[in-house]
Amino acid sequence: MKLGIVGLPNVGKSTLFNALTKSGAQAANYPFCTIDPNVGTVAVPDERLGVLAKLYNTEKIVPAFVDFVDIAGLVKGASQGEGLGNKFLSHIRETDAIVHVVRCFENKDIIHVEGSVNPARDIETIDTELILADIESLGRRIEKAQKTARSSSDKKLREEVETMERLMKHLSDGKPARTFAQNDEEKEFVDTLLLLTSKPIIYAANVSEDELVSGSYEHSPFVEAVRKIAAGENAEVVVVSAEIEEEIAQLEDDEKAEYMEAMGFAVKESGLDRLIKASYKLLGLFSYLTAGQPEVRAWTIPVGTKAPQAAGKIHSDFEKGFIRAEIVSYPDLIKYGSVNAAREAGKVRIEGKDYVMQDNDIVHFRFNN
Repeated sequence: MKLGIVGLPNVGKSTLFNALTKSGAQAANYPFCTIDPNVGTVAVPDERLGVLAKLYNTEKIVPAFVDFVDIAGLVKGASQGEGLGNKFLSHIRETDAIVHVVRCFENKDIIHVEGSVNPARDIETIDTELILADIESLGRRIEKAQKTARSSSDKKLREEVETMERLMKHLSDGKPARTFAQNDEEKEFVDTLLLLTSKPIIYAANVSEDELVSGSYEHSPFVEAVRKIAAGENAEVVVVSAEIEEEIAQLEDDEKAEYMEAMGFAVKESGLDRLIKASYKLLGLFSYLTAGQPEVRAWTIPVGTKAPQAAGKIHSDFEKGFIRAEIVSYPDLIKYGSVNAAREAGKVRIEGKDYVMQDNDIVHFRFNN
């Protein structure tokens, strides 16, 4: 999974990226300090893996991973080449979802490119640039398809042109493609257009340290403005303090919970944990587990994936030669202490090709070579 972090300059994007990835991307109090997109690979927090590693007496743990891409701050006119322009719009196109960092704090020492903090205006600025870029690319696609449709009796092509024309009107009204009303067949086609505003979005409302610690952000008009916009798009909102996340990132794993508890945090999980959970929910993903020697491992798959396709995530031969899946749920395995004990208790299931994988499944696949 690849998430692109976007936002206006100086909203805390690179600071948040540094915290998420510990990769040290330059963070400075001026626009465009991110000249090339920084990419950081982050392990998905999963406490189940450490427990299983102890149970199976293995030190090798392979978590699922998320790639975060820190994309340079966009400004008005980016779709026409302003600021760092279209180069960075193309980087967004390569991601699975967008994390839109929105500044929700006042600080006279940190310059705001628009001169004041206004989350609704800032979101609209970014949306407008992405929509304009989509209008340009969709316009070219429509023009080409219309020419072909005029000399063709292909009903499907004409339907696609109709869908694109409706979508163009939607975009021209200033609405992102992700809010476009469409049936399943139309959605499948629209997904092939690779529009920037089709991408699922998470709004990261960046608040001050004091607001996060005290929980006063719950009454912030800035955060409320972000939540209102997200509700209209079925988008996720995660409230973070990039400043605090950067502090937490310097700590060892066992120190993080102690630090947050000592500070009396209103939020009990780190922004990274909440952001990744929101991303999985937004994209309809979860991780099933494999455990034993030489490793315990998490495998990320879409909700609704059947056992053979889940096996194919490990290796294509597993899917081709799939026989069955032997499954025990994580809670049952922990309760009984071993697979053998869980089997004696009737908690190990044998599932076939039609089985739909579930969260907390620990799986051993049987297949023909």
